[in-house]
Amino acid sequence: MQDHFKDKAQNWDSGDIRVNGAKIIADAIEKEIQLSKDMEILDFGVGTGLLGFRIAPKVKQVYGIDTSEKMLEKLEEKNKPGLEIKAYHQDIIKEPLTKQFDGLISSMTLHHVENLDTFFKTIHTNIKENGFIAIADLQSEDGSFHSDNTGVYHFGFDAENLVQIVQKYGFKDVKTQNINTISKPHRDFEVFLLTAQKN
Repeated sequence: MQDHFKDKAQNWDSGDIRVNGAKIIADAIEKEIQLSKDMEILDFGVGTGLLGFRIAPKVKQVYGIDTSEKMLEKLEEKNKPGLEIKAYHQDIIKEPLTKQFDGLISSMTLHHVENLDTFFKTIHTNIKENGFIAIADLQSEDGSFHSDNTGVYHFGFDAENLVQIVQKYGFKDVKTQNINTISKPHRDFEVFLLTAQKN
């Protein structure tokens, strides 16, 4: 699998936009989802753990999955006793996990997923009954958010379309809300959080 992030991993955590964005997403998830110390959570597209490490103290265990080996190397450097993300280096669409989780969180990763139908069908099997998903990503944009669109399959998302896909694969109480605005020199970009429960 090609690692589009291998050259970005070293300095990934130095960007205020990413670090602050992860905090905003974590706070929004905590407002919507009742996290508890008996939960095992999967962070899809965990990267260096910017979101996962914020959620980890509130739950039993965060598992992180990513296709970028270099990102996971940076994550491993941040692991410490009592605050550790267990990482998988694989593509769960090509190689689905057999484990089930109490919930799935994800920050700014969904636009890198080519086939949304396959993704939501796959993760539905990885979520326990009454478990949750909490996915943050960009509202529809013009393709100018990234300076390089290699590995970007969606220029953000139309919330209504996304809700329909999520419902189609067995999730209920699907809700989207705008939680952040990322200001870049040429324009602003809206970030939403989608939450839902497994039927």
